[in-house]
Amino acid sequence: MKKLFVIAAAALMGLTASAQNLKFAHVDFQALVVVVPEYAQAADALAAAQKDAQENLNEMLEEYQKKAQAYEKNAATWAQTIRESKEKELGSLQQRIQEFQQDIQGELQQMQQKSMVPIQEKVDNAIKTVAKEGGYIFVFERAQLVYIDEAQSTDITPAVRKALGIPEDRTPESVQAELQARAQELGMN
Repeated sequence: MKKLFVIAAAALMGLTASAQNLKFAHVDFQALVVVVPEYAQAADALAAAQKDAQENLNEMLEEYQKKAQAYEKNAATWAQTIRESKEKELGSLQQRIQEFQQDIQGELQQMQQKSMVPIQEKVDNAIKTVAKEGGYIFVFERAQLVYIDEAQSTDITPAVRKALGIPEDRTPESVQAELQARAQELGMN
């Protein structure tokens, strides 16, 4: 019986010793995605597509408004057949506007998702490389954690930034400011 207890204690001590050698890390994935240069390029392309869509929608709304005003102004003097024809035309135009809004929203979402995949993969690959080189057994996403003991988990975000070649002065805030400036240049704000 004593032999079994000694073996169990030795095994437990071995597990405890190996568990103490485990290295844990955490990373701010979203902050890395935002500062990758390709993110700004994708955001610029999306902003340009949104601007084009808004201009097209504005043209359609302007056309609808002109026809609606003409209808209201002349409906009392028009024959019933003309009134019904104009009502159908307005209804058709209104339906086209609604369909356009739904379709373009879906297309813009797909465009955003499609442009983010290679960026996310690039960041993910850099995280894996840094984690392997550092001997980390687990890397957690900072935003998904309720608590991080900084003494037992290493923030590898700076190392991943370095692996991606991102300058230290490039921050999510600086990228946001760049994107806002470009949006103003495009006349989006």
